[in-house]
Amino acid sequence: MSALINFSLDVKSLPKEKFQVHPNGKVYINLTMSVNDETRYGNNTSIYVSQTQEEREAKKQKTYLGNGKVVWNNGTIVNAEKEVQEAVQEHPKEEVADLPF
Repeated sequence: MSALINFSLDVKSLPKEKFQVHPNGKVYINLTMSVNDETRYGNNTSIYVSQTQEEREAKKQKTYLGNGKVVWNNGTIVNAEKEVQEAVQEHPKEEVADLPF
């Protein structure tokens, strides 16, 4: 599926405790966007902070961040699947005895 979705996000509502610092120094937060079949006030998407399985099972309230609308799609929705990379077989490294160090 191809789609374009415009949305507004309340950045002041981002919970700092959910920020994750990557080894490259960038800071990330996992978000979830739901797309609904019906529209309300001209919007049919909701954005919230992703929950862990434990939070979902405990029925913890979602941290709602904003809403939006699908502005274009090709009419087909397909679940994204992670691409599986084939394992690369490494060749044993050969030792070189004439290195200058």
